[in-house]
Amino acid sequence: MLPGLLQQARKHGVLCRVPRLTAAIRGFASSQSEMTVRDALNSALDEELARDDKVYVLGEEVGEYQGAYKITRGLLQKYGADRVKDTPITEAGFTGIAVGSAFAGLKPVCEFMTWNFAMQAIDQIINSAAKTLYMSAGKISCPIVFRGPNGAAAGVAAQHSQCFAAWYSSVPGLKVLAPYDSEDARGLLKAAIRDPDPVVFLENEIMYGQAFPVNAQVLDKDFTLPIGKAKVMREGKHVTLVSFSKMVGYCLKAADHLSKEGVHCEVVNLRTIKPLDKDTLLASIKKTHKMVTVEEGWPQCGVGSEIAALMQELAFDELDAPVLRVTGAEVPMPYAANLEAAALPQVDDIIKAVKKVLG
Repeated sequence: MLPGLLQQARKHGVLCRVPRLTAAIRGFASSQSEMTVRDALNSALDEELARDDKVYVLGEEVGEYQGAYKITRGLLQKYGADRVKDTPITEAGFTGIAVGSAFAGLKPVCEFMTWNFAMQAIDQIINSAAKTLYMSAGKISCPIVFRGPNGAAAGVAAQHSQCFAAWYSSVPGLKVLAPYDSEDARGLLKAAIRDPDPVVFLENEIMYGQAFPVNAQVLDKDFTLPIGKAKVMREGKHVTLVSFSKMVGYCLKAADHLSKEGVHCEVVNLRTIKPLDKDTLLASIKKTHKMVTVEEGWPQCGVGSEIAALMQELAFDELDAPVLRVTGAEVPMPYAANLEAAALPQVDDIIKAVKKVLG
């Protein structure tokens, strides 16, 4: 089993070599047209650490090891151990330290090696970070970002493959963001760090090494994206596909396939899970009158369930068919590769759902 895990770790960058630190952390010129999600997150952290000396990073292996996924590559050498803090393997402990420091006026970025491990610290995230502003009658704010990979990776089985989008988006006091591409990663992470409230930032391990086009505006050190605003990735008129994180790419692939059959899908990248951008969703449903939601998480009480309920409440007369959901299977994640694929949404599942909703 161990050799297989090591192979997967190397595949997804966990054991990648650290680049020479003599190279600039942002080793890309303004004319370069692509950036990986990993570099987008790394550059966003770099710029926000430089911008505000109250910002600091803490977590397991964020410093000397350069980050388990190299998101914090080069930051310890640039900003020192006071700003980039390695912690013991004790999520409840270092999350409590981070939340307490936010109460005191600092702006921590608390990294979890995976959001599955954050279950050890869920009391700190929900009962301390999310609720203290309310419980203190607005006197104690908590400007903190909790970030790390969320959802399924590859071959890491039931305890390391959960999507927590629906979990945290049900909690008053938290903002929940889920980037898809490099523009999302840079703009949303910088906005999250500057936000005065606690933000849950759900990345995806599989996306770290993927490169996406970026322009000069995205590379600007003051570039941010608004929290609570979705993005229409592709215009369409027949059906709306709504998703977040890695599944946005699956929706775009499904839309490409369906366009060859004369079906034009509108693809909405939520970007923010909480607060949801109801205006963009309503504008799209008024255009297409049909909707399919797509997520890796389990079906009951999922993000798609909330969107379906909202469309029924706010746009019932616009619906020509029930909102359909494409989700992960109602099972703990299997370890075997073929069963893992069967437990997660695939492009074909989205295509079938679109054809079903179109009748």
